[in-house]
Amino acid sequence: MKADADRNHQEFLRSLFSCAVDSVSARSVMPLILPRPKGGRTAIIAFGKAAAEMVSVAATRLGDHVTGLVVTRAAHGPINGPLPSRFELLEAGHPIPDELSLLAADKAVSIAKELGKGDLLIALVSGGGSSLMSSPVFGVSLADKQAITRELLRSGASIAEINCIRSHLSRIKGGRLATIAAPAQVVTYVVSDIPGDNPSVVASGPTIANHSSLARARWILHRYDLVASPTVMAALRDPENEVPPADTPGLLGSKVHVIARNLTALRAARQKAEAEGWKVIELGSDLEGDAIELGENHGLLAKRLAGQGGRFVILSGGEATVRIKDEAGEGGRNMTYLLSLALTLDGHEDVWALACDTDGLDGTSPAAGAVIGPDVLKRAQSMNLDARGSLARYDSGGFFKALAAQMVTGPTRTNVNDFRAILIDRPTSA
Repeated sequence: MKADADRNHQEFLRSLFSCAVDSVSARSVMPLILPRPKGGRTAIIAFGKAAAEMVSVAATRLGDHVTGLVVTRAAHGPINGPLPSRFELLEAGHPIPDELSLLAADKAVSIAKELGKGDLLIALVSGGGSSLMSSPVFGVSLADKQAITRELLRSGASIAEINCIRSHLSRIKGGRLATIAAPAQVVTYVVSDIPGDNPSVVASGPTIANHSSLARARWILHRYDLVASPTVMAALRDPENEVPPADTPGLLGSKVHVIARNLTALRAARQKAEAEGWKVIELGSDLEGDAIELGENHGLLAKRLAGQGGRFVILSGGEATVRIKDEAGEGGRNMTYLLSLALTLDGHEDVWALACDTDGLDGTSPAAGAVIGPDVLKRAQSMNLDARGSLARYDSGGFFKALAAQMVTGPTRTNVNDFRAILIDRPTSA
């Protein structure tokens, strides 16, 4: 009986995650009517983990006259067959840019330069685009960009802080691609993976005005004690690398639509949970901070609610951070959070939990995240798995893989970042 309850609760958590991801898929969020040019040409430049699926939907709604470029991560092509031949598909490096990232940026610039007055550029933007299209500023090499990206990803910096630096080291980010397309009209559709949903930060905003500064970029490096190469530091002191102001041609009058965000996913899960009789507590769609600390705090909240009895679902989203100190571990912020949560719960018999990245990949693991029940630590002990040691080594992925507790979905072709759900089922009489 207990095993059946455990299985049912974990399956319910998986169904909440599936519902959340479906709600932010391209087929759910892409507008039914997309803009048309006033007598000119229409070009699409799509970049990010959702790019191919966004174009697959857009192509059916715009007609055969539209051409363009699609830049995404390997194995993130459209779900239902190849794109029309009028779209070029490139699979570039992520999370570290590579030679194909440079090629993708060059092709995007070529498309933008060809557009003129009366033409339309539609940008389809989603998380992951920052590394997928890379065009370093003068004096900065691809190796420089790769090195500073690795350091930033290990530092514990937020995605907004990382993308601030990326915007000032790029010839296309921070709104610059839109200025290249001027005087063509630019319309941008965004699937946001940024806490707070500032569209200029998603994929470092190549077609959207950015209000950051070189001074802030240098401050971020100082905050996380990062030592950049001399060429990177020189670029971050060069006034030529300030992002263009919002009234620059191409940015002035451009239109931006955020069509999916973490809140969209949380609300879909909430609706499903409430329809099945659960009381939902929503902590927010923009939670940030250290993944270990977040797991501890949520574990304490779950224990407090379990103490009063009832049937609850605690939902939260955003993007936690992990400051990597050991290269040997596998896994990302979601499984790190979940392992910290499990240790805080310490085998509480009335709590189950799931934490996954909505893009289907959690850090360096091929899994989206993991799902746990009350017996997770007991099972680990029986297998001689050291939960605290795994957390200290940042090897949460290896820990949950050994327990067969990982959630393996493959690429979801969307990305609104972390989805976390904690289930509490304790009779009030208890």
